[in-house]
Amino acid sequence: MEKPTSRWRHRLPRTPGRWAAVVAALAVLVGAGTWTAVADDSEPPVHRHDRMMKMNGVSVDTSYFTSGGTQRRPAVLIGHGFGGSKNEVRAQAEKLAADGYAVMTWSARGFGRTSGEITLNAPDGEVKDVSGLIDWLAERPEVELDAKGDPRVGVTGASYGGAVSLLAAGYDERVDAIAPVISYWNLADALFPDGVFKKLWAGIFVSSGGGCEKFEKQLCEMYERVAVSGKPDAAARRLLTERSPEAVADRIDVPALILQGQSDSLFPLGQADAMAKAIKANGAPVSVDWIAGGHDGGDDEGDRVEGRVGAWFDRYLKDDKGADTGPGFRVTRTGGVDSTDGAALKRGASSATYPGLTSGGRKIPLTGAGLPSAAAGGQGAQTFRNPAGANPPSISAVPGVGGGLSQLSSLGVGFSLDFPGQYARFDSAPLKSAVHVTGSPTVRVHVKADQGDAVLFGKVYDVSPDGKQQVLPSQLVSPYRITPEEQGKPVELTLPAVDHEVDAGHSLRLVLSATDLAYASPAEPATYTVSLDGALTVPTAPAVKTAATTMPWWTWGLPAAALVIAAALLLTARRRTATPAPDPALTGVPLQITGLSKKYAKSADRYAVRDLGFQVEKGQVLGLLGPNGAGKTTTLRMLMGLITPDAGEIRVFGHAIRPGAPVLSRVGSFVEGAGFLPHLSGRSNLELYWQATGRPTEDAHIEEALEIAGLGDALARAVRTYSQGMRQRLAIAQAMLGMPDLLILDEPTNGLDPPQIREMRDVMIRYAAGGRTVIVSSHLLSEVEQSCTHLVVMDRGRLVQAGPVAEITGSGDTLLVTTADEVTEPLVDKVAALPGIGSAVRLDDGHGLLVRLDGTTAERLVSELVRLDVPVTGVGPHRRLEDAFLTLISQGSA
Repeated sequence: MEKPTSRWRHRLPRTPGRWAAVVAALAVLVGAGTWTAVADDSEPPVHRHDRMMKMNGVSVDTSYFTSGGTQRRPAVLIGHGFGGSKNEVRAQAEKLAADGYAVMTWSARGFGRTSGEITLNAPDGEVKDVSGLIDWLAERPEVELDAKGDPRVGVTGASYGGAVSLLAAGYDERVDAIAPVISYWNLADALFPDGVFKKLWAGIFVSSGGGCEKFEKQLCEMYERVAVSGKPDAAARRLLTERSPEAVADRIDVPALILQGQSDSLFPLGQADAMAKAIKANGAPVSVDWIAGGHDGGDDEGDRVEGRVGAWFDRYLKDDKGADTGPGFRVTRTGGVDSTDGAALKRGASSATYPGLTSGGRKIPLTGAGLPSAAAGGQGAQTFRNPAGANPPSISAVPGVGGGLSQLSSLGVGFSLDFPGQYARFDSAPLKSAVHVTGSPTVRVHVKADQGDAVLFGKVYDVSPDGKQQVLPSQLVSPYRITPEEQGKPVELTLPAVDHEVDAGHSLRLVLSATDLAYASPAEPATYTVSLDGALTVPTAPAVKTAATTMPWWTWGLPAAALVIAAALLLTARRRTATPAPDPALTGVPLQITGLSKKYAKSADRYAVRDLGFQVEKGQVLGLLGPNGAGKTTTLRMLMGLITPDAGEIRVFGHAIRPGAPVLSRVGSFVEGAGFLPHLSGRSNLELYWQATGRPTEDAHIEEALEIAGLGDALARAVRTYSQGMRQRLAIAQAMLGMPDLLILDEPTNGLDPPQIREMRDVMIRYAAGGRTVIVSSHLLSEVEQSCTHLVVMDRGRLVQAGPVAEITGSGDTLLVTTADEVTEPLVDKVAALPGIGSAVRLDDGHGLLVRLDGTTAERLVSELVRLDVPVTGVGPHRRLEDAFLTLISQGSA
């Protein structure tokens, strides 16, 4: 098949092998390689050949995938994300190979088994390696050629791999089509937007690469310099820009499918906008797709994305003119939950051409909070402070959990935080009709600082009619550095690009904050004054039309753990206290609580928990008992780092607990049930939950947790078919993922029938049998007595008693006195008043007493009972936990 003449290709004549040194180096292969066949009944067998290639001074670990026949076919290179390796793209490679492509994957420098330093896609580093791989493909007999040494080849990949696809198209004229996914156009703009250091993402970037020492020396030095100063310099911007696709913008002229994530505070939609405009200006076909997920997590729409990439390559590599490459622009929209199965509702919206980020601008007037109209001329001025050290910071996107938060925002649930006195706020009137924002809102403002640069963070909230709820779309914020030269003049601020529906009756709220958790703000305190210079302009992209029918969406779940982490980060921002050093003497102690106290909210002297202290050892199943209001749940919430004690401390394996403390990864919890996606199987729910934690798959120990939980064949069934007992056991299995050393269960038997309760008891006992520790809070005393080895009894926030179950139920100082006749209350009072008697409590049936001795003996008690004409039928140590509990609580109330 001849290669069609392409009007978008304006290139210099091709020469086989752009670097002669690469061709020579490829002659040296380390190892003979390994062939593996991968197949199923519905597709042709796929063969994988693994080999180490020596090129450009490094050993590159590669895999080559082909399927049946000797006919020539186009080739595809698939790059991986930063911190990953070739293994993460194997499934996509196998699919493309089965579809008739010769596919190559590789681990980039510094990752997987590939040697060398990370150079962040330097032209003479990772980009040159890609050209070496293209040279190798040109020698394969099954790869289609456009000319000698020039294979027909496309390049795709996500994030880091997406960037190298763009760079390869710019540096190597043999690349014929690209499909970058959630990638960057200018890495300097991504990490230093408007001259503000994106410190959290930059730190994650470096750590996921294995640490600064894994990078090329000048990159490491640049990062450390910027991280210390908190402000990027010109040299840092220049270094990253030189290694970005933007550096060769005028040379990328091949068909480009650009897929960018809406849930992405690392490489936001503006990065895709810049690459789309540049490539289109070069005359090449471009299609833009805004997917639901991104670097902050959420739904990556994997199957749809891979299907679209395959169709793109079918059209521009196989020259299949019937291939459906999709519209010029598409965006995935989420809204609501299907009440039948709990799935989030998703629909595609599209237009024939990409509208950009400012199409269909609609002006919405704003007024300052409690101030006159903020009209032209800088009225409605508001003054606020950048606090010393920029702490506590506002919270918007939080790398690692923000994706879950952004998914919530698409469903109308908000999570963000701005501290009073640290921001300016401007509100619109309630909207008379719904507005769908598609793109980047803009606003003109006047800004003044009492000294130096003003560093601000802009965001637009969707505010409910009652004003009680504000949603930050996709949890995105834009930073701005406004120099003294720009201050006092109108400055146009571009706010985060989003796709978000604002309902009628809702209002828009513009917030300009002095701080943000994800960014570096000046450490010096400063005062800022901001006023508006006109209305908020909101892009509506009128040409983008939403599909009439819903697209089922069922591949993502938001586990409760994400909200736990987010809440922990929120509380960390509010209360910054120094964390005590670990106690080596407690390294083997699962839990020690000392002097723990927590007052009720808005109360100066009422305590939920007061002076609580006890210790738990390995292998124990500890029952936490107490009547309603005893402080059990408050204690558990403090133990899990959800709330902070007013006094005292909690140590888990010697580490003091604080919100977000790393040692909490050794703690599993089940509190008030767990949310599952009902249409997915039990196993799928657990796998999705573990994926959301970001921890390695091998650390989940799913099979071990399932064996202990005893779910059996039910794992393959949809959760909606589960009984209440099965759901509870699935929730326990979820808490056990990772085999935490300390497992906390709050009322795990709620709603279960007696057989199910017995099964739950066995689950707890089996879990602790491996040397781990279980803490269970329950109101079912008989079950606690049978399943727990130790008890902690609380009442009114205080510790009443702690110790082994046998010791508490069989303690020698409490006697069970049974009687022939019913004991009257006056008689109980007489017994309680006897010398040496601590307390006396009548049994529920009235035919006996629980008597606590406090100085007297059993013999003297019997004598006194006979003297009082009590018809005694038996006296002995009591053995029922229920009786002991009632006695202990009555003591605590005395």
